[in-house]
Amino acid sequence: MEGPRCSHLGVFNPLGRAIFIMQSEVRRTDQEFMQLALAEAEQAAAAGETPIGAVLVIDNEVVASAHNMRETWQDPTAHAESIVLRDAAARLGRWRLPDATVFVTLEPCLMCAGAMVLARVGRLVYGCRDPRAGALGSVYDVVRDGRLNHTYRITPGVLEAECRSVLQGFFEKLREV
Repeated sequence: MEGPRCSHLGVFNPLGRAIFIMQSEVRRTDQEFMQLALAEAEQAAAAGETPIGAVLVIDNEVVASAHNMRETWQDPTAHAESIVLRDAAARLGRWRLPDATVFVTLEPCLMCAGAMVLARVGRLVYGCRDPRAGALGSVYDVVRDGRLNHTYRITPGVLEAECRSVLQGFFEKLREV
């Protein structure tokens, strides 16, 4: 990740003379974007959904954010990742997202990993592995398969403990009921 960039911002004083101010562009880190995905996961848990959150970022700006909505919508495809892909494509007016980074709290399933291949996503960052359904190395390895027309970079383990804790806490509460 590159450091802060500076740009000149031209402002004119009352006499019409330009005053140049150094403006620092703050670059968020993977951890900061994952915190936003974790906030989405917390919203999912509060709604009784499996607490998985996702954020789609282009040029250091959040384009879409979502959490699982399968129970609420009674839609088996309403995973956080597929919702952010759909929302971003609608907002941007394009389905190809090669400049996008998706941040998600849990390693994507086969459907979501495949959807990101189809969307031509540039990069995926995830929190914790999914030993039961993870499709980026845990159970399957869709992106590294080599037979598909697109691959994307993967950064695993960002805020891994925090992401795992949200999921474990949710399922522990379910077992108490």
